[in-house]
Amino acid sequence: MGNQGIRQHIETSGKTGVFHLSKAKLQHFPPELVNLVAVLRSIDLSENKIVSIPENIGAFINLKVLNLSHNNIENLPEQLGTLAKLETLTLASNKIRTVTSTLQKLPKLRDVNLSDNKISVFPKAFCGIKSLTVIDLSRNRITEIPSGVGGLQVVELILNSNQIKKISEDLAQCPNLKTLRLQENCLSLNDFPTELLTDSQISLIMIEGNLFDMKQFLELPGYDKYMDRYTATKKKLM
Repeated sequence: MGNQGIRQHIETSGKTGVFHLSKAKLQHFPPELVNLVAVLRSIDLSENKIVSIPENIGAFINLKVLNLSHNNIENLPEQLGTLAKLETLTLASNKIRTVTSTLQKLPKLRDVNLSDNKISVFPKAFCGIKSLTVIDLSRNRITEIPSGVGGLQVVELILNSNQIKKISEDLAQCPNLKTLRLQENCLSLNDFPTELLTDSQISLIMIEGNLFDMKQFLELPGYDKYMDRYTATKKKLM
């Protein structure tokens, strides 16, 4: 897209607070957006060819939604952690390997989608963010849910299609975790902490496609307690 087309989008965004420019073959975050740092509430630059997020991203003080999915981004700048009003962060289908620890400073962050990247270490940066609802880390390269994740406030954690072989029992301490998706990983039955069944708030566990038969999973100690929570949740939804 030419500069004239971008200018037209800029002009409209100055009135609406929303900048949406997908599938435009952009290779860079439009520098012209710097003129709207105090205005923009939503930026959608998905399905382009953008390789990096500029360091001045922190200047967008009123930004609530940032969608940069389906680009070529490899690194996340520390300045992302200064977006105090950010609620939705969508970075699916990029080339991201690590998650900056400054994201733990985002007080209003609710929904995070980092699926289909190259992340190999579970990002504990999200622990302690009280507003979190959903984290999608599916289709990455994560091998372990480590100790120290008990402070994760998320309601739904999606980890399908990773390489997870180990889960810390600390995950059972997450106070709000209701849905845990672990389909298509590398877990053996001995690697699944029964605390997730006996001593957690989880009411839905999706774990098909691992290194055990589901009939064996149903026989684990505490499965009855888990089913009690599952049934109670289903009744509330009826």
